[in-house]
Amino acid sequence: MSAVSAPVAAQTRIGHVHLKVADLERALGFYRDVLGFEVTQRFGDQAAFLSAGGYHHHIGLNTWDSKGGAPPPRGSTGLYHTAILYPSRAALADALYRVMQAGIALEGASDHGVSEALYLRDPDGNGVELYCDKPSEQWPRSADGTLAMVTQRLDLEALLQQREA
Repeated sequence: MSAVSAPVAAQTRIGHVHLKVADLERALGFYRDVLGFEVTQRFGDQAAFLSAGGYHHHIGLNTWDSKGGAPPPRGSTGLYHTAILYPSRAALADALYRVMQAGIALEGASDHGVSEALYLRDPDGNGVELYCDKPSEQWPRSADGTLAMVTQRLDLEALLQQREA
């Protein structure tokens, strides 16, 4: 491999994630019914595409190669987690409320200095991060100006108080 001469364009974004699932209805129960994404297109019991705000899709779910399958075993390679960026702390608080109401356990909740994040698993065992960014002027920096991210406990009660009723 040769070295890249210039960084990727600053406007480049990761557009969507497409997940293999064992049971489409079960996966929809999480991404649609708990997290609140809207189905934009469906292909019977084989695939569905979901979005926020009318985009064509942020999340694809399919059973093409995985219907009835088991999650990959621990210690194997694969996707660590899908990160879903919420536009505000209030929106993240609402996501936390939805997850708690559904009885889904959190695996972690962290303040990273640059963002606040909730960590959990979807019904297929895929890691999911729900997060919101802090304003960039609040990001912790080292003396040389580089980011100095941290992992500190996120106060869930304080976050829930930010939820808009």
